[in-house]
Amino acid sequence: MGSRARILGRRTAVLVVVLLQLGMVVRGYTADHKEFAFQMFSESSTWRADIVRVTADGRRIPVDEPWAGYEWDELVGDRGLRFAAVRHHADAGVDNQLAFLAAALDWLADNTPNDTETLYLEATVTYWRNTHAPETVVFRSHDRNVQAQ
Repeated sequence: MGSRARILGRRTAVLVVVLLQLGMVVRGYTADHKEFAFQMFSESSTWRADIVRVTADGRRIPVDEPWAGYEWDELVGDRGLRFAAVRHHADAGVDNQLAFLAAALDWLADNTPNDTETLYLEATVTYWRNTHAPETVVFRSHDRNVQAQ
């Protein structure tokens, strides 16, 4: 292989690596989970959520109460979503926690086949980003296919 081809190959390889790294930096700071973003100091954000199951007949039942053999704290595992009604530190940032919570609501809607009464799950989340004034957001899972009894 000629020296010109070798030089072009090296430059192409360096360019690809630099572009990939820049892409990871941009993704790191724009994504909810920030997989590729290093932050020396974490946020001092906290959050809490009131999560309910809304039944087909309109009842709003807290997920703290077991239903159809399911328990919220067992279903969400260790994603920082257990005991949601208690104010928690947002370990990897509040956007990360909110993204996990929104995904958990949809996951629960899809993976609780014994539950024949829940139409959707809803979370009213209050969070304090870096000790600023509280903000509130509501997340809702997609609708489940259940019949009112």
